[in-house]
Amino acid sequence: MASSTVRPEDRDRLDEHDVARRLLESSAKLSYDPATEVDWDTPLDKDFHGASPEWSTLYGTAYWNELTDAQRKELTRQEAASVASTGIWFEMILQQMVLRDIYTTDATDPRFQWALTEIADECRHSIMFARGAAKLGATAYRPRRAVVELGRAFKTLAFGEAAYAAILVAEEVLDVMQRDWMRDERVVPFVRTINNIHVVEESRHMKFARDETRRRLRSAGPVRRQLNAFVIAVASYFIVTSMVNREVYANAGLDTRRALAEAGANEHHKSLMRSSCSGLMEFLASARLLTGPALALYRRANLI
Repeated sequence: MASSTVRPEDRDRLDEHDVARRLLESSAKLSYDPATEVDWDTPLDKDFHGASPEWSTLYGTAYWNELTDAQRKELTRQEAASVASTGIWFEMILQQMVLRDIYTTDATDPRFQWALTEIADECRHSIMFARGAAKLGATAYRPRRAVVELGRAFKTLAFGEAAYAAILVAEEVLDVMQRDWMRDERVVPFVRTINNIHVVEESRHMKFARDETRRRLRSAGPVRRQLNAFVIAVASYFIVTSMVNREVYANAGLDTRRALAEAGANEHHKSLMRSSCSGLMEFLASARLLTGPALALYRRANLI
């Protein structure tokens, strides 16, 4: 009888607190320290790929077929380092958005404590990705200057569902490819360890991002929903299209112009991206965030 007197908004708040508590408990039981879990000391073995070759932007193209085995492995190492560098860039945006979001909230709230736990995770991940890219023998890949400045604006202005759904997009895309890489014995062992750590810990982050997106949308009217659907799609487009920097081809010893042309027309890679994002698109559709303008951008980024 007592439970029937609880107001719906109070019940929702209790459910949200319960989710945060369970995430905190999971983090306490299953988290990693990359400084000790990853083998940083063993020299890079160039007999391994840096990522599953099927995830290379050139896999299945005429250019890929012409490459030697050593060239293919070097390309996947450079591409993996570029993906890691993009991950660092967006994790830095994520940390600032989450910290800004909880700035004035109740510190005794489990959601506040979980948010700080997530930020701590992302700090460790960024250091892990940075060390991993360096060990792969890569330069510091960065998105184009215009994209960096758009990211600067996004981290300052995005709030509510726009922030959390964009976080989810970045994490979902990385999660799918890294699940393949961490199981692939052709991938250099230390990268497989990095991917395993990231997949395990990001699963909690994605749960929180989905819940926060749904929660923030409860009070959203049609105009706000349309606007944020487009903002999320724009952020998603630039995140995905920045994952593999054009400089990876030159750094792998390839013809950049030809590589860019063949990568841009690579239907295998486009199909892989679409299939990997099917669950994400189902979530965005259920949240009514797949509007016409948003769909156009997702199609252009080969996410749907």
